[in-house]
This record gives sequence, C-alpha cells and structure tokens, in this order.
Amino acid sequence: MSFWRRPRSVRVRLTLWYTGAMVVVLAVYAAGVYAFVRSSVSETLNDKLRSDFQWPEQMLETMPNGRIRPSDEIGDADSSSPWLQVWSLSGELLYGTYHARQTPIPRGDELAAKANGAIVPVPAKPPVRVLTGKSRISSQPVVVQVAASEGPMQDELRKLSLVLLLGLPLGVAVAGLGGYSLARRALTPVERMAERARLITAERLRERLPVDNPEDELGRLATVFNETLTRLESSFEQMRRFTADASHELRTPLTAMRSVGEVGLRGKRDEPAYREIIGSMLEEVERLSHLVDRLLTMSRADMGSAGLATDAVDLCELAEEVASQLDVLAEEKNQSLTVERAAALHWVGDRLVLRQALLNLVDNAIKYSPAGGRIAIRIAHSAEGAILDVSDNGPGIPVELQARIFDRFYRVDTSRSRENGGTGLGLSIAKWAVEVNGGQLSLENNESGGARFRITLPQASLKPAPSLQAV
Repeated sequence: MSFWRRPRSVRVRLTLWYTGAMVVVLAVYAAGVYAFVRSSVSETLNDKLRSDFQWPEQMLETMPNGRIRPSDEIGDADSSSPWLQVWSLSGELLYGTYHARQTPIPRGDELAAKANGAIVPVPAKPPVRVLTGKSRISSQPVVVQVAASEGPMQDELRKLSLVLLLGLPLGVAVAGLGGYSLARRALTPVERMAERARLITAERLRERLPVDNPEDELGRLATVFNETLTRLESSFEQMRRFTADASHELRTPLTAMRSVGEVGLRGKRDEPAYREIIGSMLEEVERLSHLVDRLLTMSRADMGSAGLATDAVDLCELAEEVASQLDVLAEEKNQSLTVERAAALHWVGDRLVLRQALLNLVDNAIKYSPAGGRIAIRIAHSAEGAILDVSDNGPGIPVELQARIFDRFYRVDTSRSRENGGTGLGLSIAKWAVEVNGGQLSLENNESGGARFRITLPQASLKPAPSLQAV
C-alpha cells in the first residue's frame, strides 16, 4: 500500500509545487554562495602567501659569513612575521621565523628542493598551504618558503555552512506559507465561480459566473463560461419555443381531423357526404405530413446529418426549373412568375439543397403576394459571388420584424398562415440550406414595395461564364 496520496486540493498541490521549487532554488543558491565564498576565501589565502613571499626581500639581510638574519626593524621573535623559511640553493636551512620554528611542517625540505613557485597543500592538523620559490636577499640567491594555515578559512566556511543549513528550512517554511497564501488568494475566484456554478440549473440558466478581473486568465475563463451559458440559455429557450410551436402545429390538424371524424359519425349520411368528410380529413393528413417532413428536415439540419453533394449547377437552369414547377400556383392567383438572367453562372455545390431553398423562397412569395402580383427570380454576379434574388410586390415585411423572419414557426401574418398553408418553417429551412452551402440569405424591402430575399453564393465555388454583368 502506498503511503503517498496525491492531494485533492489544487491549493495544496500548488503549495507543494511552489515549496518544492523553492527548495531547489534555495539549495542551488546556497550551494552557489558556498562555492563563491570558498573560492574567494581560498584566493585570499593564496594572495596572503604571495604577499608573504615578498617579505624576506625587505625584512631580511645577509651577513658577511653568508648567514641570514632579520633587519634591525624587527626582532627574531617578532609575532607579526609570517611563517617563513629561507634555504640555500644547496638545501641548507639558512633562516626560519619564530612561527616556522614553533610549528614546523612536514616535507618542507622536499618542497624546498623543488622550488617551482607553486602553492601546494600539505596534510597537517589543520591543513597548511605552502609556497616555495627562488628569490634573492641582498643579491644572494636563496629559496624562500612561506606557509599559511587553512584553519581560519575552514572555520569561516563551517560558520557559513551552519548559517545556510539553518536558513534553508526557515526559507522553505516561509516559502510554503507564502505559497499557500498566494494559492489561496489566486483560487478564491475559482471557489466563488464553483459556488455560483452549483446554483445554475436548467431552470436558472440566467445565472452567470462572477468575473473579478476580465483581463486575467480566470476572468477570461469565467467570461468564456458565461458566453457558453448565454448560448446554452438561448438554445434551451429555442428548444422550448420549438417544442411548444411544434406541439401547437401538430395539434391543429389532429384536432381538425378529430372534429371532422366526430361530425361524420353523427347519424347516417349518404356517400357524397362521407366522401366530403374523408376528403377534408385527407387534406389535414396532407398538411400534417408536410409539417412532419419539414420538422424532419430541421432536425437533420440541427444534427448536421445532412451530407452535401458536389454538383455542377447551372443557376439559370435551376431558376427556370423552380419557376416551371411553381408556375401553376402563381397562375391560380393570376400572378406572373419570371426569371431574369443578368449573368450566366455555374456553381459547384449541393443542387438539391439549394433547390429546396429557392423553392421555399418562391413559394413564400407566391403565398403572401396579392392576386395579380409579380414575382421575379434574378440571377446576377457581383464581387461577393453569385446573386439569386427572389422579389415580389407584396406588402413587404416591417423593418422591426425582419430580425425574426427566419425564426422557426414565426409568421408575420398569423391570421393568414393557415389559409395559405404555411407552417412558419419555410424560411428557416431556406436559410439553413443556403448557409450549409457556404452562402448567405438576407432580406430587404424593395423601394417600390414588396420584399426581396437575396441568396449570395461564395465566389470560390463559382465557374462564371464569359461576359458577366455585375449587380
């Protein structure tokens, strides 16, 4: 069984990581300080040896018999004199200071024989550093040997090590407390966001996470969550509205069918009466089937399950086909349906989906244009791409209602919707069909009256014919 368990709290984990990082930083810093001080103290000791090496030239003199003695300025037992020995070139000890006589060092004669001017450590208690090199005293060539104990240097290093070792745990403790405090302060907005998030349910989607500072990372995260909640609230509201509208639209033909059926069951009737009743019920069935088909189309659009084909489409030919199919409906209302070719364009995309969009737009124009009205499909080209306009001379759509005209089940004139057989889904399906092909569907009122729906297909998907006429 493992004794180490990963802390669940982010605050504790951040504190541990921060403390661990501080341990490493402080350890590296302490090691660096120790190495720097050691090098500095060691170099200071070497400088002292080099300075002591110059001492004999000024403080010693040669006697007539070749012996070496101190000058008159210092005595033989001067305690301020360094550890020093003077050897002849033949290896004879000529002079030694008071310190040299009191604390001899091992291998002094061997080092004097080499006299290479190097500073070497000599094992002792405490260790000693020795500098041996050739020099002159009163023009007499000699070998000068100076030494210095490493004891004071080691004492200073031990004190420094003690300070660093005692200061490291204290620094780690302070770093841990500081890290915990910083983590707690930094994560306080997260705790507030978590508390607020617990209150958000499907019934309380209007709630939003608090944003203390929208410029920092947590503020941007809360802002993104709030934007997501806004989209989610909009989706829920749209779903509720869609469900309510769909239920209402489905209930209407079912209620009509039930009413007609109940009337038909009251008493005996002749065959023509039953035929009329059955005909009325079939009309409602047809209306219901049409509504269900449109609902299925919108459902596939929402799920993104409508796979697109890649067809080479002659837009003028497509417009003629749609006009030919719906011309019968226009004739019933004594309306004129024309196709205007301002450009010959070939487009690459899903022909059936675009055809559905154009059918819905023309069918909508026929339904809501008055008897004797004019409806035109115009194909043109602009810098943005291909343009397909569906214009009519009907009553138009008020500007304040144009923002909702593509909403599902929305109708400008609800009193005439059932008369015209409308479900309020045609424009929504048209907008989806255009956008899924990479285009845009927009609406504006004509200056002379009526509405104009414009399909704009992207330039990249066009294969324009020569002699294009711009809009």
